[in-house]
Amino acid sequence: TEANPAKGSLSDKMGHLLLPLLIFLLCSTSEAGEIIGGTECKPHSRPYMAYLEITTPHNSVGHCGGFLIRRNFVLTAAHCKGRSIMVTLGAHNITKKEDTWQKIKVMKQFPHPKFDYILAHHDIMLLKLNEKANLTLAVGTLPLPPQFNFIPPGRMCRVAGWGRTEVEKSGSDTLQEVKLRLMDPQACRHFETFDHNLQLCVGNPKKAKSAFKGDSGGPLLCAGVAHGIVSYGKKTAEPPAVFTRISHYRPWINKILKKN
Repeated sequence: TEANPAKGSLSDKMGHLLLPLLIFLLCSTSEAGEIIGGTECKPHSRPYMAYLEITTPHNSVGHCGGFLIRRNFVLTAAHCKGRSIMVTLGAHNITKKEDTWQKIKVMKQFPHPKFDYILAHHDIMLLKLNEKANLTLAVGTLPLPPQFNFIPPGRMCRVAGWGRTEVEKSGSDTLQEVKLRLMDPQACRHFETFDHNLQLCVGNPKKAKSAFKGDSGGPLLCAGVAHGIVSYGKKTAEPPAVFTRISHYRPWINKILKKN
């Protein structure tokens, strides 16, 4: 079945401007429109991508993206937490099971202890898997930046996911990706709680390209390194959107990985 947008209190709590990107991602031209303004990825060209099926406390199902950083750890957004989470690795079309798939339950969720729904700060979570993934051509890990790697505006990066490709559509069956530019913090000044130290402002407001619902938790890749995590954007999907700045959280990530 196709992904359904996460409904209800999350976006209500975060105000009318903000929309946790719980359902979509982008690729390259607007053919069939996947990820907004994006294109379909070459199958398994993003082997670190994880598809998250989240059972909420009210037994509804939401979807997010995520990415494998260790054989038994996935990094995603804290607003993707749920009662239980099933991770699918090695997927391209999420509706067509392939031999490359590895479905692994999440043993423990580690949302950042300071995650705040209202401010949308510290929107980052580690997921410990029940078992270690087998590394294959279709399943691999993604490197993270060091703590003091403060990536500057102006860089072109990529984001991928199974999120909505248009505002009123459901999520994409196939993995999409889109190229997005890192913007100056002023471009995100309409998001009242945007914090340049904790977050990245991503996507040229003059272009119809963005991450959207369902893309939440997916990685922003700059030169092969994950620098951001899809967090939230406008309900209209107009860029820029806000991503969690991973480099700021390296000490916390390292602490959790070391302990577990």
